[in-house]
Amino acid sequence: MNPEKVIKELIKLPRESEWVEFKQNNADPSEIGEYISAISNSAALWNKTMGFICWGIEDSSHKITGTTFNPTEQKIGNEELENWLLHHLNPRTHFSIHRELINDKMIVMFQIAAATQAPVKFKNEAYIRIGSYKKRLKDHLEKERLLWDILSKKRFEDEIALADIDDDHVIKFLNYPALFELLGQPLADNKKGILDRLSKEAFIKKNANGSFDILNLGAVLFAKDFNQFQRLSRKAIRVVVYKGTSRIETEREFINYKGYATSFGEVIDLVNSQLPQNELIGTAFRQNIKMYPEIAIRELIANALIHQDFFITGAGPMIEIFSDRIEITNPGKPLIDTLRFIDEPPRSRNDAIAAFMRRINICEERGSGIDKVIFSIEAFQLPAPDFQAIGDNTKSILYSPKVFKEMSRDERVRACYQHCCLLYVSNKEMTNNSLRLRFNIAEENYSMVSRVISETVKTGFIRQKDTESKSRRFARYIPFWS
Repeated sequence: MNPEKVIKELIKLPRESEWVEFKQNNADPSEIGEYISAISNSAALWNKTMGFICWGIEDSSHKITGTTFNPTEQKIGNEELENWLLHHLNPRTHFSIHRELINDKMIVMFQIAAATQAPVKFKNEAYIRIGSYKKRLKDHLEKERLLWDILSKKRFEDEIALADIDDDHVIKFLNYPALFELLGQPLADNKKGILDRLSKEAFIKKNANGSFDILNLGAVLFAKDFNQFQRLSRKAIRVVVYKGTSRIETEREFINYKGYATSFGEVIDLVNSQLPQNELIGTAFRQNIKMYPEIAIRELIANALIHQDFFITGAGPMIEIFSDRIEITNPGKPLIDTLRFIDEPPRSRNDAIAAFMRRINICEERGSGIDKVIFSIEAFQLPAPDFQAIGDNTKSILYSPKVFKEMSRDERVRACYQHCCLLYVSNKEMTNNSLRLRFNIAEENYSMVSRVISETVKTGFIRQKDTESKSRRFARYIPFWS
């Protein structure tokens, strides 16, 4: 973005708009915070991606007069103005500060992202612009209802990641050869063909002035470097390897800043290369066997990328590898109950991202990913994976091998429930014998499995289908939701 070009376009406006505020030297910190809230919310109301506060421009004439305000030097106590403002904004909306010398006069511009999921508040109060006046949003109920209606329909993928750039920078920032390769199409032999394909995929949008906007969909999937997109840099995939079972000592850390479509295979290979292995000794050779099934790793990482909440700032997908487990975390609460991951169709916050990832076979059309995870875990006879909703995050945990006697009550119950769900969605029913095989327990010890089933029934996770049967050994069981 060229700040001088933006400012010159703004002063062409016939009057001060609800998403633009012109000032000269008024730099009261609280007043600035209230205006950031008002401009951000008004920009959303007017279907703008950005709003602006400009110092050094006369309000009535839009004449460039210059300003003495220098936001980089202003402090509140010992805190810099920008950080102070961020601490009092909720949700923390993105804004950037520019100082530009235009016609030998200093101009300061705050470029403010439009509100996304909820109205932006400053010190717990949301503001809005009514004409050229700043008002409390709660005093204008019609505006508040309209704003909430607009925000509820906003899609992250449609918003702008990088605005107002030329065609050369589009090609510089997006890995367009990978797009054609993943789609199985020959690479376009000219710039127009490349830009047309990017536009058709809704990765970029051409503006009336001939410049382009890179949309979040294109940046998330095909960015050459997330650091080129200020609001996406924290969405890079992070892999951390720890020594032992705690986070006390980090052995290695990797951050992949490439778009998800182009880096997915690299990330899977990286994670697999860092996982502990079991050594299987045969009669003539030794063979290293992966501790976790690759398909489980692949499906859970794909889920973490696709279902994350991109509106949660400062956090991204993270894969943590311990000696006894692997944890895969993404920002965003799960949209369905974690107990129903196996049977319910997936619900995605990011339909366009999910749809493209399906097209290039990173995930499937139907919700079979978790089924595959559970099936592969049972085939490896590992402890049942744990799916958790923790605060604003979703976490999936895979555990290293344990024999039955080493498992806790909760681990046994979780394995029993997941086994019962997996069979049910496969048009089968769980029995003592099927669960015994899942735990690799000898037939004569079927009573051990009966106790696990009894505990799982007590939790309410499963129920006996044939309630008239008096034999626990031959009874059939189905999930609570069936």
